[in-house]
Amino acid sequence: MAEPQPTTGLDGRPRPKRALVFSGGGARGAYEAGVIRYLLGELPKQLGHPVSFDILCGTSVGAVHACFLAATAELDGTRGDRLVEFWQQMRIEEILPLSASDLLGLPRKLLGIRRTAEAFREGKAPERLYGLLNTEPLEQLVVRTIPWRGIRNNIRSGLVESICVAATQVSSGRVAVFVENRDRKLPNWTRDPMVVPRPTRMLPAHALASAAIPLLFPAVRIGRTYYADGGLRLNTPLAPAIRMGADRVLVVALRQDIGKAHQIASDTSHIEDYASPMFLFGKMLNALLLDHLDTDLARMEVMNEILDDGTAAFGPRFIGRLNEVAVRKRSQQFRKIENLVIRPSKDLGLLAGEVLSAMPSDSSRSPLLRLAMHNLEGRQHSPEADLLSYLLFDGEFLGPLAELGYRDARSRESEFAAFFSDEPFESGA
Repeated sequence: MAEPQPTTGLDGRPRPKRALVFSGGGARGAYEAGVIRYLLGELPKQLGHPVSFDILCGTSVGAVHACFLAATAELDGTRGDRLVEFWQQMRIEEILPLSASDLLGLPRKLLGIRRTAEAFREGKAPERLYGLLNTEPLEQLVVRTIPWRGIRNNIRSGLVESICVAATQVSSGRVAVFVENRDRKLPNWTRDPMVVPRPTRMLPAHALASAAIPLLFPAVRIGRTYYADGGLRLNTPLAPAIRMGADRVLVVALRQDIGKAHQIASDTSHIEDYASPMFLFGKMLNALLLDHLDTDLARMEVMNEILDDGTAAFGPRFIGRLNEVAVRKRSQQFRKIENLVIRPSKDLGLLAGEVLSAMPSDSSRSPLLRLAMHNLEGRQHSPEADLLSYLLFDGEFLGPLAELGYRDARSRESEFAAFFSDEPFESGA
């Protein structure tokens, strides 16, 4: 059983407060599971002690993982293996059951306005609002797999300090960051009026709302308000982790850095790809869930440099005197934030295309898969299957994806060792 983390290191200095931040991305989340497997299972063997996080933040599938880790914080490192196994055992026919008639009826289902309007007129606000796909099996899997009561127990015992889950409020477009911590008190939040904190007791509805990919998955009602995928505005909730007091942030991203992703898209795109509606929908989904992580990291690095330069120019008392004014005016303090970012070493859309190309044609497979396979006929290359990479909840794709996450994390072992020490380290992406 894990023990609550001490507040000071062996030398008596304050121990860095560490946060783990997960991105959103549907089925791409199996990559995060592979990283978790390494962090909880293999890395402790190299360090000689278990690893833990004070703050857990996530959006979409990352919200599900944040809740899983918070709910199981008292368990041993094998939970990472169990999480990967959970992903590997998925079959798309069970998770997103679709028949051929279901596919033909998707437009009608999306536009099923009359029945929904009648429910509202009768004063019956439905739990779910529109959505092309039946996500009930996936939702039940989330509800059953995570021991939700464990979140509150582990926060009370000090194993986890706080957990944050981001979702988009449908009515206003604002991001609601649902936060659970011990005293339900929040620090001064961001000045951005489009990102608002919501103290809460974390429930399955919060994670499911955060993971409700627009149009594909139905929006989720919490109280009297509907919420959809938090990735629309905050796909990697770095800012909430910092607001909750993190000194070190480990980010697991589900896309390569912007420059590399753009280069891969330019090198692998073919004009005939644009004839496929699935290709276009995948590109639009990428745009909807555009990640501002690199911008956030750049801003954080600029602030770190200002604090370093100020200390060099005015001496070691610079930050303390600066914070005297900051606390008086805004009740906030400036501090350096160290970060480590793990990104996929391979484009996940291309990986999905390669897996799809290798799959045997089988009439028993999901119509969604067979439709995607039909798009491959006559092709001389494996296309970017961006849409499928969000929806392919199947072990044939999720297994290799989790293994990629594990390998990418293992390749950064020395950086992890520095991250989990109490000594300063060089941030990196």
